[in-house]
Amino acid sequence: MTAGMAIALALVVFVVITIAKGVRLVPQGEEWVVERLGKYYGTLRPGLNILIPYLDNVAYKLITKDLILDVQEQEVITRDNAVILTNAIAFVKITDPVKAVYGVTDFSEAIRNLIMTTLRSIVGEMELDEALSSRDKIKARLRESIADEAVDWGLTVKSVEIQDIKPSESMQRAMELQAAAERERKAAVTKAEGAKQAAILEAEARLESAKRDANAQVMLAEASAESIRRVSSSIGDQTAPMLYLLGEKYITAMEQLSQSNNAKLVVLPADLQETLRGLVGKVGMRS
Repeated sequence: MTAGMAIALALVVFVVITIAKGVRLVPQGEEWVVERLGKYYGTLRPGLNILIPYLDNVAYKLITKDLILDVQEQEVITRDNAVILTNAIAFVKITDPVKAVYGVTDFSEAIRNLIMTTLRSIVGEMELDEALSSRDKIKARLRESIADEAVDWGLTVKSVEIQDIKPSESMQRAMELQAAAERERKAAVTKAEGAKQAAILEAEARLESAKRDANAQVMLAEASAESIRRVSSSIGDQTAPMLYLLGEKYITAMEQLSQSNNAKLVVLPADLQETLRGLVGKVGMRS
């Protein structure tokens, strides 16, 4: 190879490299930050772009599509000193590439740390039960708190989602023991309440039974008194009807006594009529 051919080949290579450095195709969804002699010069948009070779340099290539940033799980202490585990996921978009590359060293790591710090602060103001049941409230406050900082870094926070929020293992064991104790307490209270109610109902039943027995005795006494008055009014001074009634009752009683299994011997008076007349006389004397 002659010297002329070597020079010509070198020139061709130089021209190809120069064109490659001067002509850039930026794909859709990306923006490139260009520096000229170490200083920011401009931003290349998607499509064909022309640079000055050897003076302009593509320093950063940024994706302008939505970015998914996973925030690692961390322990957070609530206001009532309970330990919970929580993590999140953020959806951000680069809206100002210049601020994104020159405003912070690593915007992805900055957003992650900002979310973790803000999440600890928000949950730390809540008690355990409130933190576990207020996921939407935490999400809204978290997005609102980091929005202004993200704007300074050329980012827009589109959404922040709480992936998981749960008590730590030690807190879960403590909560399970507490729940078991609470169930036992409720069971004991329910049992005691049932025994109390049963005792009250039993006492009320005895009271009602006593009232009814008393009323029945009063009614029987009144019925007996009325029956005696009516019999006395009907008989008047005549003893024969009374003797008949007493005799009938006396015979019925003796018949029942003779039919009893315990009755071995029944003694009847010799003169039944005189016996009844004596009873009538005693009744008359008492009246």
